[in-house]
Order: sequence, then structure tokens, then C-alpha cells
Amino acid sequence: MAHVPSFPGPPDTPNVQSLALQACDDVESLHVVQRAYACLEKLIGPQHLCDMEEIAPDRAEISALMGLVNDELQQRIDAAGATTRALRALLGEHLVQ
Repeated sequence: MAHVPSFPGPPDTPNVQSLALQACDDVESLHVVQRAYACLEKLIGPQHLCDMEEIAPDRAEISALMGLVNDELQQRIDAAGATTRALRALLGEHLVQ
């Protein structure tokens, strides 16, 4: 992993390195939600007719599950966006100096 130098700032202000690490974590959390969607895809579209009889979720169950997954995905997208905006702002401040 490449070393990212940190810039001086107030102790409560995240530095470039911590924001870059947070951005990586945020992207990884999006991968987790993507895997959940892949799982849902497999549940919703079984490959064999006999599979459908064994699983058979109803529309209300699928809707509730999709609602939860969408809420989680939105939270993770918001977190990734906030992290990258903070990183961009911090880098912009230091490039101007």
C-alpha cells in the first residue's frame, strides 16, 4: 500500500490519509450491498421450476427486503459521497496553499 502523507490540521479534522482509508472502506461496503443484490437476483429468478416451489417468496416479502436493501445502499452511497467530498475539499485546501 502506498504511503499517503498527512497534512497538519486541527486534531478533530480528518487528514488525507484517514479520508482515503475511509473512502476505501466505503467502497468495500458498497460491494457488500452489491453481493446482497446478487443474492436477491438468484432468489427472485430461480433457474429451475422446481426451485420456485421451494422458495416462493410473496411480493410483500420481496418488497420489504428490497426496501431494506435500498435503504442500506443509500446510507452507504451517502457515506461514500461525504467521504470523497471531504477528501476533495481537504486536498483543494492544501493545493491552494
